[in-house]
Amino acid sequence: MKPEPAKTARILVVDDDHSQRSLLETFLNSQGYRTQAAASGEAALQLLDEQPFAMLISDVRMPGMSGIETLRRVRQKHRLLPVLLVTAFADIRSAVAAMRDGAVNYLAKPIDLDELMASVHQALAPGGGPAPLAAADAPLPAGIVTESPLMRAVFRDAAVIAPSETRVLITGESGVGKEVIADVIHAWSPRATGPLVKVNCAAIPENLLESELFGHEKGAFTGAVQTRVGRFEEAAGGTLFLDEIGELPPALQAKLLRVINDGTFRRIGSGRDLRTDARVLAATNRDLEALIAAGQFREDLFYRLNVMEIHLPPLRERPEDILPLATLFIGQFSRQKSRFSASVAAGLMGYRWPGNVRELRNAMERAALLSRGEIVLPEHLPARILAAQAGAPTPAADTQRLDEIKREAILKALRKNHYNRTETAKELAISRRALTYALQRLRAEGVPVDPPAPPERL
Repeated sequence: MKPEPAKTARILVVDDDHSQRSLLETFLNSQGYRTQAAASGEAALQLLDEQPFAMLISDVRMPGMSGIETLRRVRQKHRLLPVLLVTAFADIRSAVAAMRDGAVNYLAKPIDLDELMASVHQALAPGGGPAPLAAADAPLPAGIVTESPLMRAVFRDAAVIAPSETRVLITGESGVGKEVIADVIHAWSPRATGPLVKVNCAAIPENLLESELFGHEKGAFTGAVQTRVGRFEEAAGGTLFLDEIGELPPALQAKLLRVINDGTFRRIGSGRDLRTDARVLAATNRDLEALIAAGQFREDLFYRLNVMEIHLPPLRERPEDILPLATLFIGQFSRQKSRFSASVAAGLMGYRWPGNVRELRNAMERAALLSRGEIVLPEHLPARILAAQAGAPTPAADTQRLDEIKREAILKALRKNHYNRTETAKELAISRRALTYALQRLRAEGVPVDPPAPPERL
């Protein structure tokens, strides 16, 4: 079966998880491909018998016929059809073995959109090289500014993900703006007219959190004087944002998994199942994979929540955003137009911002209260910023040299492993997630990190 041109190629997406199928279809459609989805290997084989496709993308772990078995059956009738496997970490050994059965590549979950695009384009356009991702066309909502290439990439991914029904895990340090990304995904989604319900799992006592999420019936426990509707019910037709999901108690993790799997739950004290169609977004500043290893977070819940991951870089890694954000915040808190003195601007740019955007916002609120004029001076900033500005200068040359060494090590390992990110991460002794973030930073700096295009055929 000869691959079709990229703009007309039809791709068959196979996954038993509706959110995963929706994500892949939405993203591939945005890149100019046509898609059709199947919920099982059996259904995929039937579709392949009925109509032509240029490529097959299949999950590995599915009930009934697995992705590996689907691949083997496809090879019996469609020997030239490119097949790309999507796999959780635990399945990678099987996926690698499946390469011998004719898979063109495999991607580990959570899917990296850049890597997906490179794999698809290489399979379907042997002379063209990796295609760049389309930029987000939607304007940023009011109150959001960014000049950083890293954050522009974040909003680009959010624009691709938002129209789908896929679940998203938003990660990053405390204060980087994870809730803002949840707001943007909801605002850009077809659910924008529905409710956006937010729950901070760390701020609610454990004995009350179940009632907060699922509700309770009158008399279900002491103090339950009336029936309460839970947040899953409130979010019907809209989005439920679960912040600090890493703090969710183990007992509630099992109940959350059930809601995500089949959309059903029960109020406390009720024997009747209720259904919800709320889209779930989750956020955490903790390393959930480390919590899984420590037995504190369910692995199956992690993979259900982490269909797509959006990582927000800390403010110190996107200095282009410091002054635009500071200007935005000082304008929100000041009754008159304020500007920064040169020393204040230098101080803001030289500070590490361990509290990220939240700390910057608080600093600007303080400066607006103290300045009472048009110019913000150094004495209006918090003492810790002044102390950092007065401290010893950072050895910039040494830092730049260290960054160059890291860059060369990453690029060398990439080339050695034929741009396979999983094998590259193993060689560098870092997690695949850490490698993905490093590659995003390099790409934003203009460093080529994708496989080179093959030479054109004469």
